[in-house]
Amino acid sequence: MSLQIIHDGNGQPAGVFIPMQDWNELKKQYADLEQYEYEEPSKEQLIAELKEAVQELKAIEQGEKKPGSLTDLLNEL
Repeated sequence: MSLQIIHDGNGQPAGVFIPMQDWNELKKQYADLEQYEYEEPSKEQLIAELKEAVQELKAIEQGEKKPGSLTDLLNEL
């Protein structure tokens, strides 16, 4: 396995780069690793989420809905 250490601006280790071939082999050995993969949302998904967000903001502006807390917002991310 050929891992590469990624360093921050201060030269401190900040992460690891795993080549895809090695990652795929690790996933075969450890099935639960797949949960850590990130799948890019499609253009359609992004548009739908933006429309939903705009509708929610309009409802808040019109007093139909109460805004959530900052904590709730951060938890959604």
